[in-house]
Amino acid sequence: MAVNNPTNIASVSEHGLCTGCGTCAAICPRDAVEMLVDRGAGVYVPCLNTERCNQCGACLEVCPGRSVDFGRLNLDIFGRKPGDILLGNYENCYIGYAVDQAIRYNSTSGGMITALLLYALEAGAIDGVLVTRTRPDRPLQPEPFIARTREEVISAARSKYCPVPANIALKEILAAKEGERFAVVGLPCHLHGMRKAEMVDERLRRAIRIHFGLFCEHVDTFLNTDFMLGRYGIKSEAVARLDYRGRGWPGSMVIEKKDGTQTIVPLRRWLIWHGLRLSVPKSCRLCGDETAELADISFGDAWLPELQHDHVGTSIIVSRNEVAEQLLRDAVLRGRVVLEKASPRDVVRCQIDALYRKKKEIGAYMRLFRSDVLQPSNCLHPDTLDHAYATMQQFNTSVLFSRRWVWRILRHTPLGVVRLLLRAPSFGIGRLQMRRVIRQRYRNHGA
Repeated sequence: MAVNNPTNIASVSEHGLCTGCGTCAAICPRDAVEMLVDRGAGVYVPCLNTERCNQCGACLEVCPGRSVDFGRLNLDIFGRKPGDILLGNYENCYIGYAVDQAIRYNSTSGGMITALLLYALEAGAIDGVLVTRTRPDRPLQPEPFIARTREEVISAARSKYCPVPANIALKEILAAKEGERFAVVGLPCHLHGMRKAEMVDERLRRAIRIHFGLFCEHVDTFLNTDFMLGRYGIKSEAVARLDYRGRGWPGSMVIEKKDGTQTIVPLRRWLIWHGLRLSVPKSCRLCGDETAELADISFGDAWLPELQHDHVGTSIIVSRNEVAEQLLRDAVLRGRVVLEKASPRDVVRCQIDALYRKKKEIGAYMRLFRSDVLQPSNCLHPDTLDHAYATMQQFNTSVLFSRRWVWRILRHTPLGVVRLLLRAPSFGIGRLQMRRVIRQRYRNHGA
């Protein structure tokens, strides 16, 4: 449902459109918004203090859940509209990895983000960086913060496959000394909120010098983390540390209990549950941005057949402007990273399934939810099959997977059975359709 003439951010949450990014909490001039976890839904939502709120509308102006005008934002950021509907604006594409083998091995994929942030920090290009780590006292809860030292940057390495209100840390950037410079790291929805905030607050535009974006198909709610713990017979209160990725590539989930024992779940095993999409926020289904198109530089796993024997990690990288190009050149010259030129086709090959869902199915979800959240220019026209698949997925999420007894059954279901569920005929046909789109769009790149 579209949000018409709202008075504050509460209307966005009421319609299930909140992305949980935290931008509203950071930008509110009266500190009237706090991001809290909705335990039933397993996501962060804004809690509004109605006594403090003066209806100024600042929270709505920066909210990516209410609207994202990709055309306007691209003009503001890059000076032109996207020439590529699948990847957005870009200068070059690369594959690469960190030279420091410890960083490369212990990161999500290649350690490029950590290596580049450390170089920028040590070279004096930035004074701090907005990143997310897990809280030492609450290991299942993410903690966005401004890292200012090497140790703090490394503590935030590895992706967090759970809701993260990263943009609450923008408040610390707003409170920083004049002239301090920052980098930010976030998912597409975080970047949407940041860019909108920069358009209304010049302080953020001056302070944030480079935006790092993470490829993202969807966020798993905290319910999914609880499910994974339950599948291995682990109570949440017994967890001392949880790393979703790391230990080489493609990596493993490592669950360390307070008694010192560890449970290691290979990525390819737990990604099956991620792919089943047990609990996907409505806002994720209405997002058409897989590759963080509003970042200066975007990063993802290099899921390429030619790298299948790489067990340490390699990143696929989309450089979108000269700021990113300069950083990459300098880091290569200083021996911090290794880069090899790639093609847009390589990026699409890495993300073909996620791109199909983001660019093709989004139109079907917009119609299903009767939402005008995103601009039509950000997606491809859905067909009858897309509408049928979107309806099926929404039924799974809102009806089937909302039943606790279904979760209990799945907790004991063999992985082989789950793999069959992921091979729905509609999804297979959808992939073939997307491949035809890609061949047509990238025929000049050798596709």
